Amino acid sequence: MASPPGSCAYAMVCGVDRGGQDGVVPTPPPADVISPHDTSATEIETRSAFEQRLAGGSLAGLTVQGLRLDVDPIPDLSGTEVTGTLFVGCRFASREVGADLVRRGANVVPPFSGLPYPTQPSHLYTPEDLAAGFAEGGFAGMYDTRVYEHFRAHGGALPDVREALGQRLHDHGVDNALVDATRAWLATHGPQSVVGVMGGHAVRRGSVPYRMAAVLGWELARADRLVVTGGGPGVMEAANLGAYLSTRPAGELTAAIDLLATAPDFTDHDRYTSAALEVRVRYAPAVPRQRDPDLNLDLGWARAGGLAIPTWLYGHEPANLFAGRIAKYFSNAIREDTILRLARGGIVFAPGRAGTVQEVFQAATKTYYGTDGASGAYVFLDRAYWTTELPVESLLRPLLAASPFGDLSGTVHLTDDVREAVRVLTAG
Repeated sequence: MASPPGSCAYAMVCGVDRGGQDGVVPTPPPADVISPHDTSATEIETRSAFEQRLAGGSLAGLTVQGLRLDVDPIPDLSGTEVTGTLFVGCRFASREVGADLVRRGANVVPPFSGLPYPTQPSHLYTPEDLAAGFAEGGFAGMYDTRVYEHFRAHGGALPDVREALGQRLHDHGVDNALVDATRAWLATHGPQSVVGVMGGHAVRRGSVPYRMAAVLGWELARADRLVVTGGGPGVMEAANLGAYLSTRPAGELTAAIDLLATAPDFTDHDRYTSAALEVRVRYAPAVPRQRDPDLNLDLGWARAGGLAIPTWLYGHEPANLFAGRIAKYFSNAIREDTILRLARGGIVFAPGRAGTVQEVFQAATKTYYGTDGASGAYVFLDRAYWTTELPVESLLRPLLAASPFGDLSGTVHLTDDVREAVRVLTAG
């Protein structure tokens, strides 16, 4: 009697190793390959931490990232042990200081001149950072736009070597800052508390899908979930907006959306951005500053907008100004993988087109192979859309049913009800 395709005998005869890829690479990859490493003991990213170490007389073996060491009080490094110290993206009072550090055994990677962005950012961006310059120069004068125009002028996604090095250093700094920013939240709430929200960037402010996504973000943040989006307009902005106003009553969320709806189209850059800034002023969240007592890291931002992870590849779209912290990358591939790696508490897919469908199956690949550990629910908002217009469910369920870790098709949920989506994502 022939063995069925799913049996162990079939796997042996056909050379299929259900526990690995091609019988060589384990599935998932080893935990130490994919887990963020805690480098807080060896990396110095703030002036106060630097002064502490400096007082001890040694910076040997440490990495000092993106600090302005050319402003008062200018540190005296002449008597400090710096063997093996890496200064990356730091500014010194003179070239002679940097040269002396190298002579005494340090490695110095100076910030690149002529770049409008830091080559080693020590923290994630805030909405205020990205919007800086709007009051004086409108959309064209914003920090976010100026970086995008520089990005375009230097090759865009295929930059010249000098620009590529600057961008890679920047994105590494963002990687590092993201680990630091999320460490306290994950230590307190666990990885299953992080929920991703995906969906169309062209959804207009004030529309039904926009309002649904905003209510979703509002409900999730109130349920102590960290809302993570791709940082663009449309559904992504709406979800961060809901999280931004999670401490305020539902009526104020409605009023904020109505105000935003006076500039519904993101291609109208100045009006779109101006409306967002007005909402930020009028409906500033009443979130007390919160710190993790063990890690001494701020938690308040997570409940005042959550996290956005955008990219300058789509810099022609206005910045989403409602996230509490913004991990903005040059590399879109790193950005997409990072969103899906973080969202272990489930992902909501609102209606979208090719980009959203790509994210569905990129996420499914991670779940199928268990690449980043256990996954939460996949919640598809708008049952008709995902079963008729773009019937991804018919492909996704049998794929996840065949996972090496058992039948995972039960992680797929379709609903037209935002509150049902929240119940699924917050169960247990």
